[in-house]
Amino acid sequence: MKRLIIALLVLGTIGFKANAQTDVKAKEILAAVSKKYRSYDIVKTDFTFTLNNEKAKVKETQQGTLYVKANANKYKVAMTNQDLISDGKVQWTYLKNDQEVQISNVDNSGDAINPAKIFTIYEKGFKYAYTGESKIGAKVYQMIDLSPTNTKKSVLKVRLSIDKISKQIANVIIYEKNGNTYTYNVKTFTPNVKVPETTFAFDAKKYPGVEVIDLR
Repeated sequence: MKRLIIALLVLGTIGFKANAQTDVKAKEILAAVSKKYRSYDIVKTDFTFTLNNEKAKVKETQQGTLYVKANANKYKVAMTNQDLISDGKVQWTYLKNDQEVQISNVDNSGDAINPAKIFTIYEKGFKYAYTGESKIGAKVYQMIDLSPTNTKKSVLKVRLSIDKISKQIANVIIYEKNGNTYTYNVKTFTPNVKVPETTFAFDAKKYPGVEVIDLR
């Protein structure tokens, strides 16, 4: 499962310095998504995250919950075997089975590892194209494909499924050149949840016996 948390971090590593929009319809949809998302304070989502590589015969799936401060670099990703927490300056990776927490500084550069960017990954470094609508059950999703402006990056394409009514990202699929596919599927989306600020920090005192490894 350590490989899966590393894969999850990929979701925050695809922001690049260049910025290009190529589709008016896609731009309009994404602008509405950003406006609504940034009107929230803290968002909670329950999700399924899957790493798949058919050629390598690898498929790993895990359920989790993400808390993210929409207009700040703060988040908590809680999964079965590990948590990833950040107060915007420091990042804690808590490996539950190993009773170990790794501490590192947050990289706020354009290529920063940051799961908080899952709902805004399209804002920098992509060309985007509206590819139509897809109906699943009673819901209609607007489909947008993103391609990085920096073709040297490992990401080949990102596909977004956006709920047409709620203007929220429901599904993100990241395709890498090496055959890896990362799918982030939002099961629930709850805006403006009330959680204490301590949610975005790791207090080792509350975990007797945990080994602290400071990598800063």
